[in-house]
Amino acid sequence: MYAINETHDPALRSWVESANTEDTDFPIQNLPFAVFRRRGSNEAFRGGVAIGDRIVDLAAASAADVFSGEAANAAQAAGGDRLNALMALGPRAWSALRLALSRALREGAEARAALEPTLVEQAQAEFTVPAHIGDYTDFYIGINHATAVGKLFRPDNPLLPNYKWVPIGYHGRASSIVVSGHPVRRPLGQTKGSDDTPQFGPCQRLDYELELGYLIGPGNEHGQPIAIEDAEAHLFGVALFNDWSARDIQAWEYQPLGPFLSKNFGSTIAPWVVTMEALAPFRARFSRPDGDPQPLPYLDSSANREQGSLDIVLETWLQTAAMREAGQSATRLTHGNAREATYWTAAQLVAHHTVGGCNLQPGDLLGSGTLSGPRLEQAGSLLELTSGGKQPITLPNGETRRFLADGDELTLRAWCEREGARRIGFGECSGTIMAPHG
Repeated sequence: MYAINETHDPALRSWVESANTEDTDFPIQNLPFAVFRRRGSNEAFRGGVAIGDRIVDLAAASAADVFSGEAANAAQAAGGDRLNALMALGPRAWSALRLALSRALREGAEARAALEPTLVEQAQAEFTVPAHIGDYTDFYIGINHATAVGKLFRPDNPLLPNYKWVPIGYHGRASSIVVSGHPVRRPLGQTKGSDDTPQFGPCQRLDYELELGYLIGPGNEHGQPIAIEDAEAHLFGVALFNDWSARDIQAWEYQPLGPFLSKNFGSTIAPWVVTMEALAPFRARFSRPDGDPQPLPYLDSSANREQGSLDIVLETWLQTAAMREAGQSATRLTHGNAREATYWTAAQLVAHHTVGGCNLQPGDLLGSGTLSGPRLEQAGSLLELTSGGKQPITLPNGETRRFLADGDELTLRAWCEREGARRIGFGECSGTIMAPHG
């Protein structure tokens, strides 16, 4: 795990003035990565780093010889059309580039003259998925969500016996992961009809899932597990992630092998990846409630117990088509924290994923599963907020929702703040529901 160093100093200020405002997601203490180009252009996508309302174009910075040594090698790797080459380099290279960027962007930096021409306004940029995601695994580490959903189907036994012993996950569909802002089309599929005879048509119970996406850095050899003590050296960073869910399609298809069409139609990832090093001031102790089993040895370490969790505030916001037409802003549905929601840490997911010999690769994505707090206002899905659709929520304009309607825009937001540290954010992860084909 990363130690707090000079890049985290809350007193640091940037010559990019927008990075110094109190409410920015992207102060100099953050420096998250994305892949972008100027909107409407035929430019190649390339890696960039957020600073205030600007982006450092890493391809341009490399061409201008802004950095040297290991930082220059890392910047060059990040200048391609995906971040996989940078992710493969590992923590030493990532830290070298972060330190060089931090020093070059500080007030009074001599590198300003060379770096300033590489800046691009975020408002003028368009983004793509930050990495080529070869494989995507969706976990189920939100215990409050698992319990709430379990109660809907098994009131007397909401959690299955294995939940507190093994990180539950399934292989998701990587090809349909899209970047924030890309529309999501309502899926078609089979749903349960009368007398177990299915119906075919558009999903009627379309839902969102508030998740974090953990992006893998260096991989491991096939057959060689990653020890939990080494797991975070294989984690590049964290992005907001929405794994949309067709609840009615899932209810019919999920036995015995789990979700299929109910999940493979689309997932949305935020453009910005906040590095594990940037999150160093916001680590939290990982512990189990009294009476719960402790993790098996391969999922346990002193470092993971001391600071394996992440203290991240999570919110969901909804703007309906009617609200948009009336000029009304989105309304907040929920407000929670990842620390309260997660039963397993990111390091445990890496260790478990590879313990059987599975080989992870740079850019692979591990979804956390829906992250809900212990209270209803912290729920990470409409399935929980509406008690399975039985209790619709009423929006400020009088509209009601059991599940998502066409034209609804669902936005995830997140940030970290703690005394003695500078607030950092994750940007937004947003998608608008479109009518189904046909």
